Formats: sequence, structure tokens, C-alpha cells
Amino acid sequence: MRRFDVVILGAGAAGMMCAIEAGRRGRKVLIIDHAKSPGKKILISGGGRCNFTNIHTAPGNFLSQNPHFCKSALSRYTQHDFTALIEQSGIAYHEKALGQLFCDGSSRQVIDMLTGHMRDAVVELSVATQFEAVERQSDGFALRLSNGPIYTGALVVATGGKSIPKMGATGLGYAIAEQFGLAFTEIRPALVPLTFDQRLRDRLKPLSGVSADAIVSCNGTAFQEAMLFTHRGISGPSILQISSYWREGDEITLSLLPGKDLFALLRAAKAANGRQSAHTALAHHVPKRLAQIVCEGIGTNGKMAEMPDRQLRQIADAVQRWRIKPTGSEGYRTAEVTLGGVDSAGLDSKTMQAKTVPGLYFIGEVVDVTGWLGGYNFQWAWSSGWVAGQVA
Repeated sequence: MRRFDVVILGAGAAGMMCAIEAGRRGRKVLIIDHAKSPGKKILISGGGRCNFTNIHTAPGNFLSQNPHFCKSALSRYTQHDFTALIEQSGIAYHEKALGQLFCDGSSRQVIDMLTGHMRDAVVELSVATQFEAVERQSDGFALRLSNGPIYTGALVVATGGKSIPKMGATGLGYAIAEQFGLAFTEIRPALVPLTFDQRLRDRLKPLSGVSADAIVSCNGTAFQEAMLFTHRGISGPSILQISSYWREGDEITLSLLPGKDLFALLRAAKAANGRQSAHTALAHHVPKRLAQIVCEGIGTNGKMAEMPDRQLRQIADAVQRWRIKPTGSEGYRTAEVTLGGVDSAGLDSKTMQAKTVPGLYFIGEVVDVTGWLGGYNFQWAWSSGWVAGQVA
């Protein structure tokens, strides 16, 4: 039976970072993945340019039952540390809105950087390898893999969440946590488009493809970014963000003309040209199809001159305080991440080691730490992987 100091399940962002750090310490490291190549999520991220971190990363950008858990890892390996690694590797990058950092070129540059560092650290990479079973031994773990049994002193679970099953995502990490008696929190799709019931879908069908800047709020949290109407519901950055805070039965509020006093604009339009229709006046400020849907929903068909302020206020509220109730989401099929995971109460925040199972570690998306859209989840992967790599 082959023996290793550290075996890492999952050759994604967190797993490769952990492998590099453990290997640099002189540990004999094996990292395995069932995919044919490492870094599948890295490759497709950021439209193929990898939104590898966010310069504004802070604990407040993450959801967890214990909001303090992520602080140690994020402070010990920061967004600036990973950006320095990118720069040292000669990878050109740029900043987009809201502090998001992207490669100028392909996401593959990040994968090549990580695999290169793994080779330098003498890490063994085994792809197209299926994990079959694990048993706890007195001083380590016996694993059964599709290419034979192995033994390791430390086992690091970096298997990610359930998001994007077509990329090979599974719930393996949660099953391993359960096997060893660790709890996990509610698991659900996050950073995901939201969907409507058939009635609302039919009513809003003409808006499919319409996008607008918006403030989207739910349960006391709000995001201002672009949103998009789809044939099934709503999407776009602001919707993906709020989906982490939304639950079935909740309403969300859309403000589709943020920063403007639409009521005042409509009153001015009425004074300037009372013969025009309300939807014509409204179409100067929002997409035409949206203006038509709003006015049809309220039943305003007459000329502006015939409309009292009460009706103008109703139109403004329909645009800037639009309360809408999604019935579901697109699910793991399109979710960028999985919300929830292995309960942080069972892990040491300084090492990512299970408190009750020495030598067992959980890192990255499989843990109950979920970031906002915009590079935060990658930074959690780098940080948690780095931390585990110092001790595993």
C-alpha cells in the first residue's frame, strides 16, 4: 500500500493551494480528482478570465452561521498575498467594478501557475481517479481509490459543493463529514438566478432579455448592480447576490431607477407635454418594454395631463419599489456556489482541522463559509487552503 503524509481530495482552488503549501514543508503529498484535469471551476470562472480575488475582501463579505470563523484564515493569507503570487508569476490582470480582479488573458494561466508550483513542491497529482471509501486507522486514514489503496497521516477534504453538477460536482465532502460525525448546516444553491411561477412568468415574458441597473433588497440586505429579466425569472449580478439571502416565500424589492426621483421626473414630463402617454414618458428613463409592462399592470392608458399626482406616484412606486415574489431558483445546475456546508463549530479556524478527528481537514466551498459574487469565494479557497497547508 502506498503511503503519503497528506492526501487531498479535490484538485480545485483550495486543494491545489493546500497541496503547494504542504509540499513546500517537505510533506509527501498526493492530490486526487475524479475529473480528467485540475481546476475545472477555475477554468470557467469569470467568463474564462478567472475573477481570482477581490481587493475589498473582508469577513463581512461572507455568509456563515459563525461569521467570525473566516477571520483567521482571511487575515493570515489575504487577497494581497494571492495578488502578489499572480504578479510574481507574470500574469497580467485588471480590476473591474467593485474591486474584482480578472486575468487579462485566460483562466488557464492561474491553473498553470498552481500546477507549476505543485510540481516544484514535488506534489503528486492523480486525475481521473475515483474516491471509493475511507477508514480511520490509529494514526491516519486508509483510502480505497479506483487505482488502488493508499494510506495517509492527514486527509484534506477539498471537494467543493454541489454547484454545477455538469462540472462533476457532488456531495462527497458532506458524506465524509457525516461519516466522521461532523455536522453540516443547511445546504442550498447560492449565487443563482431566481424563478417565477407560470402566471408571473407569462405576464413578464415580454421583458425577457431586458436589463437594468437596480437596487435589489431582501431580508434587510441590498445590492446595487445590474439585473436581467429572463424567460424563467430574473438574473444578473444583483439577483445572484441577493439569492444567498432569499428563502422560499420571501419577497424581494426591486428599485429599477436607483438614485433618481422618478415621481418628480414624471411630473416634469406631464408639465412639459401633457399629451404624451405615461408609458412614453416612462420609456425615457427605463427600457421601453419595462415601461409598457408597468403601465399595463397599473392600468394607466390615458394622457399624462389627465393623471393626478396620485397616479404618477403609483407608477414611480411600481418601478422603484417593485415587490416581487420568486418561487424558486435555477438550482445547482447554474448556481455558482453552494451555501452552507460543514459546520464551522466542528473545525479549528486556525488550522481547518476537525476538532474531534485529528488529521482530518475541510477547506474551501465544502465548509459553511460562502462569499459574495466577485472573487470572494476564490479568496476563501486560497486562504483556507493555505492555512491547512501549514499544518497538515
